Amino acid sequence: MEISQAALSKLEGLESALGIAIRGKAEVLRLSIVCLLARGHLLIEDVPGVGKTTLAHALARSVNCSFHRLQFTADMLPSDVLGVTIYNAHTQAFEFKPGPIFTNFLLADEINRATPKTQSALLEAMNELQVTIDGRSHMLSQPFLVVATQNPIEHHGTYPLPESQLDRFLMRLRIGYPDSVSEKQILRNSDRSSSDAVPVVLTADELIQIQDRVAQVKVDDALADYILAIVEKTRNHESLALGVSPRGAQALYRASQALALTEGRDFVLPDDIKRLAVPIFAHRVVVNTRTTLTRASSSHAERILEEILTLVDVPL
Repeated sequence: MEISQAALSKLEGLESALGIAIRGKAEVLRLSIVCLLARGHLLIEDVPGVGKTTLAHALARSVNCSFHRLQFTADMLPSDVLGVTIYNAHTQAFEFKPGPIFTNFLLADEINRATPKTQSALLEAMNELQVTIDGRSHMLSQPFLVVATQNPIEHHGTYPLPESQLDRFLMRLRIGYPDSVSEKQILRNSDRSSSDAVPVVLTADELIQIQDRVAQVKVDDALADYILAIVEKTRNHESLALGVSPRGAQALYRASQALALTEGRDFVLPDDIKRLAVPIFAHRVVVNTRTTLTRASSSHAERILEEILTLVDVPL
């Protein structure tokens, strides 16, 4: 299987379209596209004002699909996300009123400002593409992508996402501050929303067709063993209290296929796995605070994973 030139052109156009909204962050844009093609969900963690919401808006606008933005707050209830069943006096029957989650792209803005009860409302939808209300299951449409933003846990008014919720996100990214040239361009265009200028590049059907091709990208047995060796190291490392789950291993496998596809290859390379291991695994592991001198944070997990990558032999 080789990716067609038309599909590759669409992916290049998608990356260019996102570059209109987020400048100087080519790697962040490429990995966001990888997450989309791998049918994963994306968690963007960073300080306020660096473009987390803008990236989520741009990703949704570039695909001709339905989109909902949901601002998470401490007083939000699960029904505000999923919907509610109400009694209709005219028909004398109960009717289900769908919530914002019934969309193709859901922007869960500042997800860690909501309580764990509300956060957990997303679990079934993200994992099974359905929600269950009053004993009845309601299927979600495809494609379905949750793009969640969160402020660092050190900020006031935040609730840490539980491990079960974090494990549903295929990837966690940080945007970071722009370089001086890119920031000057941002200043010049500060009078208008950059995400509004993002053109539609893909239809929903075109996106699903490309997503279907991801599973056809070849992964050599040696590379599958390489992924499992990295996972096993996370489970046995003295600095980690919790290693990567089987779901995490599947996420790296699928994302490496998607990355190869975006680069026009029908096979995965070891460098694809090394490139993706940290953004896919760092939010899934739990640092053992007894072995660290300071409070465990996201950067601790990333450094430990980078060390693990140096310890595992790369297949030739």
